[in-house]
Amino acid sequence: MDFHSPAGTNPIDQEQVVGQATVRIDGPLKTTGQARYAYERHDVVANQAYGYILGAAIPTGRITGIDLTDAREAPGVVAIVTHENVGKLGIGVFINTPPLGGPRIDHYHQAVAIVVAESFEQARAAAALIKIDYERDAGQFDLAAGKDTARLSDQQPASQVGDFEGAFASADVTLDQTYTTPDQSHAMMEPHATIATWEGDRVTLWTSQQVIAWATRDLATILGIPEENIRASSPYIGGGFGVKVTVMSDAVMAALAAREAGRPVRVALQRPLIANNTTHRGATIQRVRLGATQDGKLTAIGHEGWAGNLTWDGFCESVTIPTPSLYAGANRMTAMRLARLDLPEASSMRAPGETTGLMGLEIAMDELAEKLGMDPVELRIANDMDAEPGEDGLPFSTRHFVECLRTGAERFGWSQRNATPGTVREDNWLIGMGMASAIRGAAGRDSAARVRLERNGTLTVETDMTDIGTGSYTIIAQTAAEMMGLPLGRVDVRLGDSDFPATYGSIGQRGATSSTAAVFAACTKLRERIAQRLGLDSADATFSNGEILSGDSRVPLTEAVSDGAIEAEDKLVFEQDFYTSMSMQSFGAHFVEVAVDIDTGETRVRRMVAACAAGRILNPITARSQVIGAMTMGVGAALTEELAVDKRHGFFVNHDLASYEVPVHADIPHQEVIFVDDVDPAVSPTKAKGIGELGLTGVAPAIANAIYNATGIRVRDYPITLDKLIDRLPRNPG
Repeated sequence: MDFHSPAGTNPIDQEQVVGQATVRIDGPLKTTGQARYAYERHDVVANQAYGYILGAAIPTGRITGIDLTDAREAPGVVAIVTHENVGKLGIGVFINTPPLGGPRIDHYHQAVAIVVAESFEQARAAAALIKIDYERDAGQFDLAAGKDTARLSDQQPASQVGDFEGAFASADVTLDQTYTTPDQSHAMMEPHATIATWEGDRVTLWTSQQVIAWATRDLATILGIPEENIRASSPYIGGGFGVKVTVMSDAVMAALAAREAGRPVRVALQRPLIANNTTHRGATIQRVRLGATQDGKLTAIGHEGWAGNLTWDGFCESVTIPTPSLYAGANRMTAMRLARLDLPEASSMRAPGETTGLMGLEIAMDELAEKLGMDPVELRIANDMDAEPGEDGLPFSTRHFVECLRTGAERFGWSQRNATPGTVREDNWLIGMGMASAIRGAAGRDSAARVRLERNGTLTVETDMTDIGTGSYTIIAQTAAEMMGLPLGRVDVRLGDSDFPATYGSIGQRGATSSTAAVFAACTKLRERIAQRLGLDSADATFSNGEILSGDSRVPLTEAVSDGAIEAEDKLVFEQDFYTSMSMQSFGAHFVEVAVDIDTGETRVRRMVAACAAGRILNPITARSQVIGAMTMGVGAALTEELAVDKRHGFFVNHDLASYEVPVHADIPHQEVIFVDDVDPAVSPTKAKGIGELGLTGVAPAIANAIYNATGIRVRDYPITLDKLIDRLPRNPG
């Protein structure tokens, strides 16, 4: 099915099942332990051995010698894989770093060996006996030091609209500030894990992958085998946030180890290896320049960013992505530069670009509002726009940005905010309110699904879309049930298997839009086939309550399958001439109240409100869960999360969950989520946009702005830890 014009009225608009607050259909399986994750698949293949990955002890250089003698003689050892016995490996499309180091070492904790043994403990003990000699090279581990040699990024081309320099120089009010964000870890609950087994030249992986099609594609390239010889299964995933979008070392090393051992091998990447062995969100430096008239109209917007990675053509944390789509301004400039660093590879992490970009831009807007003596909400409203700037600026498919600002402000009680920093106090706590805008791209991607009406009247849905805790099972079931006129309990959803039709997967806030569009297309074809088998006109057929109504006819669905099941498969193709004629964005606004201890600088977030416009909300319960989870991640980004770089030895020091601090339940207060009506017929047949990453963008700067309002201290370097406040807090007269 081609999607080449805005969706008209269709069965999804009935909202008998879609749009209803529905608890997750996979919830009972997860709460009773029946939903088995990758490392728990004891049932899939017998005689599983255990693999343990050894990481490199230097950040850059070469292996000059490996002694495996003691490790091979250790109890229970079945096989050991290193670069010396594995043969030539390729590099995948999405990740630039070889999954197995040697003789060249690209980064600290790059996998250099995997030991296979009868038990996990035996594999771990044997890995400790491997002796490796290294020759270390000098490396570059400091983004600030590498800033001057950074190159313009091809991934986010520099742009210029109007005369930025002239407009900035002549503006009534100007702001020119620098902001930094640190390296961050995904810190998902489930570690990277894979069970691999070979049957001849075909390998099967039970693994934890967000994008199944990317995983099989990249593993095929790395191993040098046909993609059709790989099966990947990931029905349940315990979080990813971008670090599991394709195969990492756990999957590659499990496959290599299983081939070498001649038996199935299970691998879980140990937590201390994850931060350095896999990918992370790279640090950024941002310079934001804003010029405005006295009444708050932006006349000049300049946003420049610097990020780093292992290669010049590596992933770039493009902080300038949101800038052209958020605020009006006739004269603007954006530029993103990439420095080469010898740290572990930087790559995609939840809302890359928008999350970090707004961490700078939205503090800058708060600072500009103060200079203007203007309310921060009103400043943003004054710079709303109908289309992106420039002669070729695209109109927005929908834009309910102002509604988010006004609705969120009203619900939060923004009018009660005292604009003078450091003046509201409760006992020993300084109280402040802050806000920030939110934006995230919302376009869908080509995706396919297969649906089958079984003889017993149930509907089976098969697609390789994954559920990383987002509710994919439920919204896909709701879409299919709505299309086929069935109760939710008669829909069986099967996800996360490369034997199923391919979707774009769980990445970039596109999963809900793309996968439900695929199910819509497949169900449309199935409706046609059912009507044809029953001799009915599919054009006027209505599917409702397990029946088909057409003219004067009312036929049970089961009658169509009395002689056998009916199956249909289709792919929703987003026609690019139409799809690229608009800017498809989801918008939001975050409001936060904080309390800062006047003696210690400890910050407590007291309440949070998010107003979101993200197309049709397919399920308010799962959508809210996505947003409050993202808001929680935003608290971590604002206050605690930082991968500390050892700039002498080139690695992230705090590579575990004890020293890389993420928020826990006790840190999170009341959270309110408001969905602004935004059914978008241009984005997909279901008229739904993604929402999971929108809930994150804007949270950290809203907290930063609230801290300023509470204390009068402007911190421009994240995270805002108490050491950045304590020496500058107002004197406590008590």
